[in-house]
Amino acid sequence: MIHGSWRALAWIGIAELCALSLWFSASVIAPELIQAWKLNSSAEAWLSASVPIGFVLGAFISSYFGIADRFNPRKVLAVSAFLGALLNISLILVDHAFFGILLRILTGVSLAGVYPVAVKILSQWFPKKRGLAMGILIASLTLGSSLPHFIVMFFSSLNWQFVIICSSILALLAAIIVNWVVEDAPVKIKKLPFSFQLIKKVVANKPVMLANYGYFGHMWELYAMWTWFPIFLTASFTSYSPGISPWFIALSSFVTIGIAGGMGCVIGGVVSDKIGRANLTIISMLISGICCILIGFTFGESIWFTLILSIIWGMSVIADSAQFSAAVSEVAEVEYVGTALTFQMCIGFLITIFSINLVPIIQRVIGWEWVFACLAIGPILGIVSMIRYKQHELNQVKAAAGYYK
Repeated sequence: MIHGSWRALAWIGIAELCALSLWFSASVIAPELIQAWKLNSSAEAWLSASVPIGFVLGAFISSYFGIADRFNPRKVLAVSAFLGALLNISLILVDHAFFGILLRILTGVSLAGVYPVAVKILSQWFPKKRGLAMGILIASLTLGSSLPHFIVMFFSSLNWQFVIICSSILALLAAIIVNWVVEDAPVKIKKLPFSFQLIKKVVANKPVMLANYGYFGHMWELYAMWTWFPIFLTASFTSYSPGISPWFIALSSFVTIGIAGGMGCVIGGVVSDKIGRANLTIISMLISGICCILIGFTFGESIWFTLILSIIWGMSVIADSAQFSAAVSEVAEVEYVGTALTFQMCIGFLITIFSINLVPIIQRVIGWEWVFACLAIGPILGIVSMIRYKQHELNQVKAAAGYYK
């Protein structure tokens, strides 16, 4: 069973890595798409927000109808990755912004059947002590999200269509792995449905909402950073060294978001099991919040100075991601855990739409030197929430100690 669970984690992680390459497959070639589709500033904003919008819609629909509960979740993941691959590769046939953005929204819908469902499958294989396993899964998501930057490193001289084709092939590979290589878990977990009637109980549960508020602050920062940081690096590096190679910029983006982020996820998973979820999230958001404020001071300065701080930010910004959902699953009543997690994810990704679109607006006013400071609002509020959540954890421990005396 133990060997089987880690083998399943390895294959699920590889599939997640491949499928999540769809998320930013269009973002890394945004300049080419803007030119090809003749996008105005309003349409550019929709292009950036399209996948998160689709993901929120998909997560809500999937949870409301209990798709991952009514059908084999492994099959749901495989079909979702396959549909995502088809939708993504269809971009090379599109020459109009409306249809291109629509395809990106639908791609986001398909990804709602990949990431959340992978978490569900993993919970079946790891019913207990899943901190490290969740960290590895989120590391795969992080690496997968940054894969388009890796592809651009080697094929930047080719047409933008090649990036789309590569990410679509990877998503297809994910579908094949999940459908024919990954096995069903030997233990089934209890169905955790979504219900509008149960949302009142979610909101009324103070510890659940404190964990949610922490997650919302985390999400305000995360995807805005992932979306715009490669563009910041491009502007900063070219300001310092106008002749710098695009290959090096792409490598820096991949290392910051993918490699450093992946390491942060695994380390975060290990540490959270030892020091507690609240402590890990507070430390992680403290570091990332400081990075939000400091990174602007490196703009146009030494490339290596910028890169070192970027790697620290890349590790800390994602290290706590899995622990918010784990916290909710631990303090919510069994009857509404599914609703609580769906509520958390939908609101969290809705928030990313606003922060992603806010960054370029603020950047035009105050420049790259200060724009990321606005993202520090998220981790600051998140820390406040998780400090209060930590107090709840301590009260629970004291209550348990008093009970056993």
